Amino acid sequence: MQNHLKGIIYASITALFWGVLAIVLKIIDDKVDPITIVWFRFLLAFLILAGWQATKNPGSFKTLIRPPVLLVIATLALTWNYIGFMMGIHYTTPSNAQLFIQTGPILLAVAGIFFFREKITRLQIIGFLIALAGMSFFYRDQLAAFFDVQQKYNLGVIHLLIAAVAWALYAVLQKKLVLKLDIQSLNLFIFGVPVLILMPFVNFASLQHLDIVTWLLLSFGGVNTLLSYTALSKALQLIEASKVSIIIVMNPIITFVTMGILTQMNVKWITLERFSGLSIIGGILVLSGAVLVAKKQKQH
Repeated sequence: MQNHLKGIIYASITALFWGVLAIVLKIIDDKVDPITIVWFRFLLAFLILAGWQATKNPGSFKTLIRPPVLLVIATLALTWNYIGFMMGIHYTTPSNAQLFIQTGPILLAVAGIFFFREKITRLQIIGFLIALAGMSFFYRDQLAAFFDVQQKYNLGVIHLLIAAVAWALYAVLQKKLVLKLDIQSLNLFIFGVPVLILMPFVNFASLQHLDIVTWLLLSFGGVNTLLSYTALSKALQLIEASKVSIIIVMNPIITFVTMGILTQMNVKWITLERFSGLSIIGGILVLSGAVLVAKKQKQH
């Protein structure tokens, strides 16, 4: 299989995992506090990866002792991304979180222009404007739906936008790091350090007396972290950052469709969404604009 096709498959795996993740996190959020959820995701991902690397490549642990400065910055950025995304889900809904977090892939495409010397095109500028208009439509319509808790909704959106900036920073640094260092060596550090950083803020009491379903969903969050970011690292290693962005930006479609079905079913175990015509139009505009921004110019 050609590297280009492999890169597309890896990026698609990441998009699939992230599309489902927001819904799972919202379900868990009713029983476990956000910081503890983030900590557990990093912990489980690190333990699984460490166990695998201990038998397959013990030398990969050397990165934990003398990490590059860029890796430290990337780890801090991803840690804040996880926290901001979780807080965004906590204060809003999975679909809201997925839409506003798409600012991250858009910023990654912008970073490709400045850091990877990709030329900006008229189509990309149009994409920026379309995405901005779509976010405006979506925000205004959803704000009306959160009439009783607008302050919390705005706080959630702010968390998501900051998380998107942090993710873009992580992705840019990861794109540089994977060219020189082994992917799993990087991930050992990226998953392990947040476990130590967040431990003082973990509410261990919230993990007591959880039912088996909640434990399974928590475990899925940790496995999701390991598989999605391993696939993302491989995608960034094999294809351009712009192509990775285009594929990843499609993951909200999975969330929107799933939440739409759950809303129609009127289930009781997750906060239901409010989908109006304006919200749908805004979401389509954001995704369309993001694709135009990430679309790479053809080179002659």
